[in-house]
Amino acid sequence: MIKKLIAASVALGLYCPAALADSVADFYRGKQVQAIVGYGPGGGYDVVARLVARFIGKHIPGNPTVVFQNMPGAGSLVAANYIYNVAAKDGTSYGLFARNMPLIALLGVNSSVKYDPQKFTWLGSTSDFEDDAYIMWLRKDAPVKTIEQARVKGGPPVVLGGTGEGATGNDVPLILQDALGMNIKQIIGYPDSNALFLAIERGEIEGRTTDYTSVVSSRPHWLGPDSPVRALMQFARRTRHPDFPNIPTARELARDDDARKLIELAELPYLFSRPFAAPPGIPKDRAEALQKAFMDTHADPEFLAEAKKMGISVSPISGPDLVKAMAQISNTPPELLARLKKIFADSK
Repeated sequence: MIKKLIAASVALGLYCPAALADSVADFYRGKQVQAIVGYGPGGGYDVVARLVARFIGKHIPGNPTVVFQNMPGAGSLVAANYIYNVAAKDGTSYGLFARNMPLIALLGVNSSVKYDPQKFTWLGSTSDFEDDAYIMWLRKDAPVKTIEQARVKGGPPVVLGGTGEGATGNDVPLILQDALGMNIKQIIGYPDSNALFLAIERGEIEGRTTDYTSVVSSRPHWLGPDSPVRALMQFARRTRHPDFPNIPTARELARDDDARKLIELAELPYLFSRPFAAPPGIPKDRAEALQKAFMDTHADPEFLAEAKKMGISVSPISGPDLVKAMAQISNTPPELLARLKKIFADSK
């Protein structure tokens, strides 16, 4: 009798994990999963989100159908709020939004933020930005040709375009103005990244700041000899990107230690450069299944081959590692957070 009980206990112990896996598969089988991206079609975030959506379904137990949705607005803040507050909390919704959404929430500078970044169900990030760079691109016919010219008080400003308040493309120029003394004029309100690319090519604005890999995937002709633009400086790099050995980094251009520390703080979100998150409150087994599916997708040979063909940098970090990286922002000295908060507040 005792042997039978032991055998039954062992069998039960072996069965439970399988039963849990089966229950997750049973839940997802035949369902649709909503994949949201906080930008319009054609930009870097959109390209990455669509690629993940094409592959992640086969790695989720039960192989649900993944339905893609663009939800642009306020630099992806609309999507972040939606995922946190409105999207289904049963494991059938996830999304991608801007890397700085956790930072602006922690700073408390935007009253439109309706989420706690530490309570999202973080799936992970496609990139830790190791092989990427955040570049300031300017038209070749723009009056400003050098960093020195951009720092001349009263000189012609660098006219950059951006989307909504809180977007990375808007926040980085504000930091460069404060930390590097650059003379920058921003024209914001463009609906998405593709609209910004077109505005530059039409001459409506002189430039923008965006990821190198976004240009590779969306505007490869910008990297050729007939490119209408040139790189002026690079951000979120400890050292110069090997493809831009003659273009200085923001850290190099910092005029003092305080400015350098401010830049380093603003660069922290790039550790989770393409952050995917699901709503809070998802059942634990489904949350873990989504996190595993996300990482399995980024190890899928077909996914990696397609990413390489599209010029997408893949250096993934897991959901738990993303949370650890985010903690570095929370542990920043208060005086440095206060300075960054003031920069954003004064820009309004």
